[in-house]
This record gives sequence, structure tokens and C-alpha cells, in this order.
Amino acid sequence: MEGKKITVAIDGYSSTGKSSFARLIARKLSYIYVDTGAMYRAVTLYCIENNFINNCELNVDKIIENLEKIRIEFIFNTDTGKSETFLNGKNVEGKIRNVEVSNNVSAVSAIPEVRTQMVALQRETGKNKGIVMDGRDIGTVVFPDAEIKIFMTAELKIRAVRRYNELLQNGENVTLQEIEKNIRERDYIDTHRDTSPLKKADDAIVLDNSDISFDEQMKWFDKIFRSIIEKQ
Repeated sequence: MEGKKITVAIDGYSSTGKSSFARLIARKLSYIYVDTGAMYRAVTLYCIENNFINNCELNVDKIIENLEKIRIEFIFNTDTGKSETFLNGKNVEGKIRNVEVSNNVSAVSAIPEVRTQMVALQRETGKNKGIVMDGRDIGTVVFPDAEIKIFMTAELKIRAVRRYNELLQNGENVTLQEIEKNIRERDYIDTHRDTSPLKKADDAIVLDNSDISFDEQMKWFDKIFRSIIEKQ
């Protein structure tokens, strides 16, 4: 797929497979991929490890005070063929996916100062286009002029099962009910926060992947991408 490089913005609810979808698109197009959810998870992990979060209670003042000490990088792992998240020089790809981080990431993401810092970093990363970025506010706030905007959704129970199976594979001891509760709470926080709430951009295309395969999703994207490139 050749032509002028564009920006692909993918937003949507948690556990809809945004990251896997975005990562495969980036690989297919030879674009840069940025997992913004991993960025917010890394900030959340930093806060947990430094006792700025205790029993889901946030010390917002301490979090804001220490934002400048947080350095996030994505480094490509040649063995796995994937980019991994590094927090202040340490690989935290496994740690940021655990339940404790999941239970707190939406609350940390809702802090305006956290979002301001992350959005600035995201915009800088994608200023030259040729990028696929997924998150909650990519098409509405980070790249409102993106050539392709996709909003992903799926039934809550289906998302819960996906997340549950992923955590089981990672050795987490969780219940399906616990995961469903977590996703429902995250949905509420993400869509009701004051700063950059999760919502569909007016010109975004909805992808409900409750009942379609990954191959079908990629074929769906290919058609959209080709139609955009033909207009360039």
C-alpha cells in the first residue's frame, strides 16, 4: 500500500482489541504504532510503585508534582516483533497489564495535567504522519484532522471474556465477574470525565467487532484505507 502517508486514529472502549488492530495496521502499512493506553498505564504503575495510589485512592497533588519525573519510551523487541513499554529505562510491558493497574488507570487518565502531558507527547510523535495511534481521545483531541478515524466498540460481556482470557494467559488470578465490573466502571469513568472524555468523533467510522473475525476487520480497514489514498 503505497502513497502519501496519513494519520490513522483509533478510539473506543477498553478490551475491544484496539491495540492489536492498530498494531497490525501499522505493520501492514510500515507506519509507526503508538499505544497511548500503555502510556497511561505506565503513569499509573509509577504512581502505584511510589505510593501515590492506595486502595484506589489517588494523591492527585503528588501525581501532578511528579509528572516531570516520568519518562516513557517504546522500544522494538526483535525477538517478539513487538514494541514494548519502558518506564524510566525499565521494561514494564508485563507489569502495566495487571489488574491493579487496570483498576486505577481510568482515574489517573482523568487528571487534566496527566492528559495534557501525554497528549503533547503523542502529538510530537505523530507530527510527520505515517502513524497509527489508538486510545480514547485520538480522533477528538490528539489528531482531530486525522485522515482516518475509527471508533471501536463491542458488547460488554464479549469484551469481558476477551480480557479475562488474556489475563489468565498471563497468570493472573481473576474472575470473569471481577473483570466485567472493572470494564463497566472504566467505561463510565472514560465517558464521563471532564477532560477529553471518550466519545466518537463526528466523522469517525464505527467498528463493532462483537461478532466479526480479525481477518474481517482487516479487510474492512483495507477498503477504507484504499478509498482515502485514492483521494490523496
